[in-house]
Amino acid sequence: MLLKEGTQRISLQLERNESVLRQTFSHCSDIVFRHLDWTDGTKALVVYADGLTNTNELEKMVIKPLLERNPASDQPLQEVLKRQLVPVADSKQVEWLEDAVQSILYGNPAVFSDQEASALIVGLSDFPSRSIEEPVIEASIRGPREGFTEVLRTNTSMLRRKINSHLLKLDSIELGKLTRTRVVLAYLEGHVDADVLRLVRERMGRIDSKAIIDSNFIEEQIEDKPFSLFPQVQNTERPDTVAASLLEGKVAILVDGSPNALIVPMTFWSGFQAAEDHYERFLYVSAVRFIRILLFAMSLLLPSFYVALTTFHPQMIPANLLISIAASREGIPFPTVIEMLILELMFEGLREAGLRMPRAVGSAVSIVGALVIGEAAVQAGFISAPIVIIVASTGIASFAVPRYSLSLPFRMLRFPLLGLSGSLGFYGIAIGTIFILGHLCMLESFGVPYLSPASTIGDKGMGDTFYRKPKPNRS
Repeated sequence: MLLKEGTQRISLQLERNESVLRQTFSHCSDIVFRHLDWTDGTKALVVYADGLTNTNELEKMVIKPLLERNPASDQPLQEVLKRQLVPVADSKQVEWLEDAVQSILYGNPAVFSDQEASALIVGLSDFPSRSIEEPVIEASIRGPREGFTEVLRTNTSMLRRKINSHLLKLDSIELGKLTRTRVVLAYLEGHVDADVLRLVRERMGRIDSKAIIDSNFIEEQIEDKPFSLFPQVQNTERPDTVAASLLEGKVAILVDGSPNALIVPMTFWSGFQAAEDHYERFLYVSAVRFIRILLFAMSLLLPSFYVALTTFHPQMIPANLLISIAASREGIPFPTVIEMLILELMFEGLREAGLRMPRAVGSAVSIVGALVIGEAAVQAGFISAPIVIIVASTGIASFAVPRYSLSLPFRMLRFPLLGLSGSLGFYGIAIGTIFILGHLCMLESFGVPYLSPASTIGDKGMGDTFYRKPKPNRS
């Protein structure tokens, strides 16, 4: 008999329970069935997942106490175990086979005994996981060096250590019909925006996926505009970033098996805030944030600006510079816009190759490849030197955006802007920029305008957006 979800209680007959479990776990070589027998005819069955259960503790806290039980005792086996399992807080009795199966798959062994219509679940899950390490993507010069791991409870413990308050709430739910992935909603009671929390719960309640493998599976299903290029959910691998966001009234989503937490709502300007902004002096941070915004604008508009200037508006270029640009373009077979497109595509290809190759050689390949190809292309008369300078400067500027997910849409938008500037000049850039700004103005993240607080006059949030006030003066 196969197990049907939520329809089958644990039987008083041990053999019947074992038969259902063996059929449920057929072809599952990692599921172990261990029988225990006593001289008085009493029988027990311990079922656990090899590799997910702490077998040493299982032997010491479950198997050994059961084997040492006095056969003459009338006390039920599960009562014997309960006395031994005082140190194990996560132990419980279940009456449904579905609950027992799910607990076994989480790494918690289940103890079945004859003439008992329940199973004892022992909290002994212990699966392999990597240790807490410094975040790779969001590394900082100053501040904590710890990052999230793939283990949900490790992540929640790091968050609890940052905010040691009973107001920190961690609501747990399960998502994914097949994966049954555990997900935690983290928020600060009394500080969280009630409307945002309600929207998060509603949207997550509507998720009807078979599998939730990573936090991205949730991100794409709860965004306001999933077809927009711009991310509306912030992701981070730093516990201190999540803690700071919770203190601002936001909601965090942590997914078992993912080292990236999601934070909502997200605004456009939060993408320019780095992890160490709150660990450095406010004057330096304010200046750096301004530089980041300038570099972002340069990464988006510089190639298009150069194409429009040299193709349609050369009269705006100083004479000496114009002569230098004209000399460098002598013998080049392509129009400026085609040159720019070719080199931009080559640069993106090198960047992608550097990410996909092994870490030890990836950076070397991207740097050496750019130098060799750029120099060879200039000397062969295939590309002009100013184009190489513009593309390299654009690439460097794009790395100044702290949030990698926010830099991706601007890398894509450079190409349509290049097409517009190559056909309409500055008018094309103006049209493209208006469309981008219009789209950003229409975007919302869980009811919060995407350009907030810049879209709201007099908003106090400006104090930690474009610049950072000194800490004593911040509310």
